[in-house]
Amino acid sequence: MDRQELLNKRVVVICGGWSDERDISMLSANECHDALLEAGFGTVDVLDLASRDFVPRLVSGGYDVAFVAMHGAYGEDGCVQGLLEVLHMPYTFSGVAASAVASEKQLSKAVYEAAKIRAPRGVDLAAGTVLTDDQVDSLVGELGLPLFVKPAANGSSFGISRVTERAGVNDAIARASGGGGRVLIEECVEGTEITVPVIGNEEPRALPIVEIVTGAEFYDLKVKYEPSSMHHVIPARLTPGVYAKAQDLAVRAHRALGCRGCSRSDFIVTADGEPVILETNTIPGMTAESLLPDSARHGGIEFPELCTRFIEYALERGEDRD
Repeated sequence: MDRQELLNKRVVVICGGWSDERDISMLSANECHDALLEAGFGTVDVLDLASRDFVPRLVSGGYDVAFVAMHGAYGEDGCVQGLLEVLHMPYTFSGVAASAVASEKQLSKAVYEAAKIRAPRGVDLAAGTVLTDDQVDSLVGELGLPLFVKPAANGSSFGISRVTERAGVNDAIARASGGGGRVLIEECVEGTEITVPVIGNEEPRALPIVEIVTGAEFYDLKVKYEPSSMHHVIPARLTPGVYAKAQDLAVRAHRALGCRGCSRSDFIVTADGEPVILETNTIPGMTAESLLPDSARHGGIEFPELCTRFIEYALERGEDRD
């Protein structure tokens, strides 16, 4: 389709919802809305999933495509994608299965293993588990200290703890259990923290790698939404061979999970140059301070054009299904 035909498409930006990441979703949605208008789209509406009239407005709006700016539960885990599938409405980013698997860290780790992508060693537990002293000793003996304890299906660093003493393990499990899902306990992999955005459908490609410099114990909420210039080094300071390997692994993760449109895989690069994958985000943050838009800018893709490409990828997928 030509550019004007694309810009005539009616777009709805879906955001909000009920997860811990609601506020971040609203920020992403507002910036994507403005970027799409700047790109020249004539109709761009924003709908909050938590609104009582969300479904009637979505169904009656005559929209050609949905831009999903959801993060966390109900948005990044395949739920809203399922609704859009039922409505036969094309939408940005990954489908139901890829979204669900990527959002459950223990499931995505199984996919990484099958794709020969190294991930941290760890165990998953039911929410609310309380370990005995012997179990804590066994866990620490196997994985060492420090440990990371995190919700298996949350994002944006909500509920994550870095545990440096065995006495803190059960408290960290309780904190990670707040959402009621499973809890993941992983070894702490030391090294350089990077993230690798990938865009595209059938022929995905990696964007410039972002090195994350925090000065904090990990990339927590406070750091994530400070000015990007404080924490993002682009391109990441890696040797050419390691840089290329990290990009290849991110594309491999994107393909293995079945992602579409975009993904952003986070890694720790160890001292011996081995990228270890932490997770893959199927709907990365889309604010001015977010990692993927920052990477894209360094790769020559300004934010309005990036958002436009996501609409194009969504419509390509819709054509594939027709």
